[in-house]
Amino acid sequence: MIAIAIREPGGPEVLTPVERPLPAIGGGDVLIKVAAAGVNRPDLMQRQGKYPPPPGAPDTPGLEVAGNVEAVGAEVHDWHVGDRVCALVAGGGYAEYCAAPAPQCLPVPRGIDLIHAAAVPETFFTVWTNVFERGRLAPGESILVHGGSSGIGTTAIQLARALGARVFATAGSAEKCAACEALGAERAFNYRETDFVAAVKEATGGRGVDVVLDIVGGEYLQRNIESLAMDGRLVLIGQQGGPTARINTVPVLQRRLTIVGSTLRARSVAEKGAIAKAVHEHVWPLLESGAVRVVLHRTFPLRDAAEAHRMMEASSHIGKLVLVPD
Repeated sequence: MIAIAIREPGGPEVLTPVERPLPAIGGGDVLIKVAAAGVNRPDLMQRQGKYPPPPGAPDTPGLEVAGNVEAVGAEVHDWHVGDRVCALVAGGGYAEYCAAPAPQCLPVPRGIDLIHAAAVPETFFTVWTNVFERGRLAPGESILVHGGSSGIGTTAIQLARALGARVFATAGSAEKCAACEALGAERAFNYRETDFVAAVKEATGGRGVDVVLDIVGGEYLQRNIESLAMDGRLVLIGQQGGPTARINTVPVLQRRLTIVGSTLRARSVAEKGAIAKAVHEHVWPLLESGAVRVVLHRTFPLRDAAEAHRMMEASSHIGKLVLVPD
């Protein structure tokens, strides 16, 4: 099969198509003939040498795929050869075939093609577990989503709105802010021109939001704390602004704030399987009804993975980028 290797840590040019044997599968795995694979920021970090795969995971990048089941392990009874699935994986997605633990696979939602389905697992699993499980966002509450035009952002905006929350977002241009509002954000703030703390306070009558979903970190941490209402929750899932911050903890105490964070890739198959079940129960009906949709910006041939990485690094996209094998 053709897979994309990382020749050495570096820029997009180090992504190289190579021939590799088909992945071996364990008793609890399925082998997927990949129709499409999603591109995500952790892939860029892995390429740069900043986010190595967990022990036992393939060194090929790619955290989500969709396609047809080609083979199943001896312990797998829920999936059969020919089934259409999308899957969250710990690596190996940038390839023509990919092994996936059976609990991390879900049926392709009705009415969605395989290319759009490949853009679902990483972002929808991440948003569900962080916004609704860890962040405990409830109907009638409010959320501020940073990076609203990203794959995570477009997913979070839609799910939060569909499940009854008020949604605010930040993005880096007027076009991206308009896209956020079209997806259901009540207001989107251009962070290059607007102080989002003041804007959130004004939009909520001085109260602040109940949840902040942050992919930035760094100096955003203090500003996020200032944006939260009493009993608010800050959910940190990225560090695009850097891994360190200096904060004033007084408002954390005074407003009984909660700060949580998580990563998804290194979690156990059992944990990811539990998230998959929750996503299937709560999110699949929204996808199948059209209440929530996959925002797909562009597809690239698998061999052009470097071009997809360049586009993501330039942040010129809205939504998801997907690789399609020849």
